[in-house]
Amino acid sequence: MWNRLARVDRRWIFLTILIVVAAPFIFGWYSGVGAISPTTQAIFDFIDKLPAGTPVMIAFDYGPASMAELHPMAMGLARHILTKKLRLIGVSLDPQGANLGEDALEKVAKALKADKGRDWVNLGYKPGYLSVMGGLGTNILKVFPTDYSGAPLAKQPVMAGVKTYSDIGFVIDLASSNSPSDWIAVAHGRYKANVAVGVTAVMAVDYYPYLQSKQIVGLLNGLKGAAEYESLVHQLGMASLGMTSQSIAHVVIILFVVLGNVGYFAARRRRG
Repeated sequence: MWNRLARVDRRWIFLTILIVVAAPFIFGWYSGVGAISPTTQAIFDFIDKLPAGTPVMIAFDYGPASMAELHPMAMGLARHILTKKLRLIGVSLDPQGANLGEDALEKVAKALKADKGRDWVNLGYKPGYLSVMGGLGTNILKVFPTDYSGAPLAKQPVMAGVKTYSDIGFVIDLASSNSPSDWIAVAHGRYKANVAVGVTAVMAVDYYPYLQSKQIVGLLNGLKGAAEYESLVHQLGMASLGMTSQSIAHVVIILFVVLGNVGYFAARRRRG
């Protein structure tokens, strides 16, 4: 028995991991996220305190490769912003991000019955990167005369009185690249906008110094940050399912490691 335990066919291990990873998504299991990180809570609290009608900008600077971590952040933030009756303005410095931003905003807006053009708008993608960031600080309508769908921006109620960063209460960049550093330098450093960032887990460590220097309001850290925000807005989704799946998989892997070692040492002892 101990020899068999120490030599379990790896295919059974792979099959077990596949099952435990897929089960939460199939059966809708949620394990909870535990204590909310202060960096996530800071973003939630800042949005929660904004007066109704305040414009909030979300930059969708990510592509399909990082959707698993960043798309749930986008939907959680959009839900919070629209529920609080704030105006939501989407923008993207990544050509793929414009489509993903439109997808997130349309899904949340449909669920909340929010009107496009009145409650939210997606400006879409504009090449130029730093010049676009700088242009938003001088004249948004000049940089984006039309929205993502080609409708004139100046005629949309959501943009009433919004010309520069000074008219926007909060700027949040969701990114899988180094764009947050540029948003911090331009939007906050040059134009004094309130900025927060949401990034993939492998990138998060690079942005904690900006928290300590108070250059950003808060930070959403990978899938955990997305799941925490879903918990705060009371709308559990893909991030919460992903964290449950990940947690169960980690426990099963640890069990396999323990059982393998027990089998190995027990078999070795019997041979001795």
